[in-house]
Amino acid sequence: MIVLSALAQPSRTNSVPRAQRHEYRHEIEQLEETWRTTMLKGNSAALDTLLADDYTGITAKGAIQTKDQAIGSLKSGALQLTGLLISDRKVRVYGTTAVVTSVAELTGGKNDLEVTGRYRYTRVYVRNPQGVWKIVSFEASRIQESPEHK
Repeated sequence: MIVLSALAQPSRTNSVPRAQRHEYRHEIEQLEETWRTTMLKGNSAALDTLLADDYTGITAKGAIQTKDQAIGSLKSGALQLTGLLISDRKVRVYGTTAVVTSVAELTGGKNDLEVTGRYRYTRVYVRNPQGVWKIVSFEASRIQESPEHK
């Protein structure tokens, strides 16, 4: 019974002081802007520095994408964004992990197919032992507009 009681208590050993969480949140917001401009400029070298080596992305169509595939898509020009507006951004920090949710309005294309539309996404960052935030996970879902909102 004592063991179960201890397990049910939230752990405070990994909690980050409020000022530190605020600083981390600010760093993540800056990285989100860096990611946005990286995608618009097609800067594959910058994307390489943002993504963790074990990065996994899940596209709006449900396909899995590795770091090499994400960089290759941008480098080859297969993915070309001409507009990327971000709204409804929320950054939550849990120790050395940050979760970002947002709405992205995209204009552009991938492999000559239009990707223009509104997407809701989740991006996860982890702060490595060197103190550098890296994107470890990303998932996007296309927002299905109802007929009266088209």
